[in-house]
Amino acid sequence: MDFSEVIGQQHIKSHLTNTVKNGRIPHTQLFIGKTGSGILSLALSYAKEILCHSSQKDSEAYQNCANKISKLSHPDLHFVYPVNTSIDIKKNPVSDNFSSEWREFVLKNPYASLFDWLQFIGIENKQGNISRHEAVDILKKISLKPYEGGYKVMIIWMAEKMNIECANKILKLVEEPPEKTVLLLLAEEEEKVLGTIQSRCQKLHIPLLSENDILSELINNHQLTENKAKKISHQANGDFNRALQIIANDSNDEYFEKLFVFWVRTAFSAKKNKNAINDLMEWSESIAKEGRETKKKFLSFCLELFRQAMLKNYKADSLLYFESHDGNFSLEKFAPFVHQNNIYEITQALEEAEYHVERNGNAKIIFTDLSIQLTRLIHKKELV
Repeated sequence: MDFSEVIGQQHIKSHLTNTVKNGRIPHTQLFIGKTGSGILSLALSYAKEILCHSSQKDSEAYQNCANKISKLSHPDLHFVYPVNTSIDIKKNPVSDNFSSEWREFVLKNPYASLFDWLQFIGIENKQGNISRHEAVDILKKISLKPYEGGYKVMIIWMAEKMNIECANKILKLVEEPPEKTVLLLLAEEEEKVLGTIQSRCQKLHIPLLSENDILSELINNHQLTENKAKKISHQANGDFNRALQIIANDSNDEYFEKLFVFWVRTAFSAKKNKNAINDLMEWSESIAKEGRETKKKFLSFCLELFRQAMLKNYKADSLLYFESHDGNFSLEKFAPFVHQNNIYEITQALEEAEYHVERNGNAKIIFTDLSIQLTRLIHKKELV
């Protein structure tokens, strides 16, 4: 991975490059940002700058160094990431147990999420964590001299998943790493990183990607038409991994639209038709049979469609992109029912439902409760 391959983030790339050029590399840094913003891509590119900096860029030594990093096989580049027990690893799992899977996963998509990773290694129904057993390995690896005589770099991905035991065991290491050792802690949720760890790191906040950066990437490297790329880059909300998911699952949109239209129409009619509640119960039971990822993606689809309806209601037509697949649903007619006095509660209800689905809650109960809430919220009046 090279900085030229990282989408956007020009000022961040410039800052990191300058720390290497000026010989002012902070020994422990905490990168904070969404995985889809390129936080891991930036860390990998930064590691390349650090580990290969001692060689001239046109030299064979530099090329050898760069090739090793591009394959995630450089002996002085170490990784830590959340894991858990699996079919093959029954006890005390650590990152090294999944090293081959990690390389394949990152090389395929360095913008992927924690859930993508857990799903990739077949433990998506468990919580990934970085345990005290990992701390032992971290201390052992860092204590070794650099294999190639320069720097050592350790990237701890999803550092907020370190449990307290692990964090406390590596506290002194974070405060005073050995000479020419760089620790890069990557986290999405800053507040979940132990305070004593945070206080010993130099923090770097990684912003979400701009719509234009995602648009350019989709057109230039994913062969999308400009109109299609515009729609997806807008939906992605600064998260490139989300853009890739939309591309991969675009065929679901027609199905999701039909589910959504039946759901909101039935919820709306429930005020005057008690039988509609039975229809909502049957609808909830039907969608509960779908896979967890499908349910989550449907809820994300609903969130975005409600957002589009609100934008339409407040005449922000330049931000609209929704088009009905069969023409039977009119955003213009639906928009007046989504406004400032119910959008927050609708959004909160959908996000809570997604939260419980991700944690394997009873899907039938989750969607039934969500449907009953919608029957109330969709009739809420807009107060001027």
